[in-house]
Amino acid sequence: QVQLQESGPGLVNPSQTLSLTCTVVGGHITTKYYYWSWIRRPPGKGLEWIGNIHYTGSTYYSPSLKSRTSISRDAAKNQFTLQLSSVTPEDTAVYYCVREDSEGDFDSWGQGAQVTVSA
Repeated sequence: QVQLQESGPGLVNPSQTLSLTCTVVGGHITTKYYYWSWIRRPPGKGLEWIGNIHYTGSTYYSPSLKSRTSISRDAAKNQFTLQLSSVTPEDTAVYYCVREDSEGDFDSWGQGAQVTVSA
């Protein structure tokens, strides 16, 4: 069974870049035909899809966040990474890394990482 685990700073200063890494165990990020996604939940709000990286290495981003988002991977370490630049307090959220299958189902979730943007 695949397991995902987020890691990274829990506090980021405004205008800086948020960086989170997801380590995957029990499955490889280059396995057909999965996508590896980042999703967040701001306090008191619903889930927001940020973007993903396909097993081929192609990336897809939410239009509302595209200008500030970069998702990359390290296949040797079986990790993928989120970078969100120019953060504001509105980027405060629990960030999840998630596996998405070819049917669009989010079938495996990390525990979530709380990130607070504050000076």
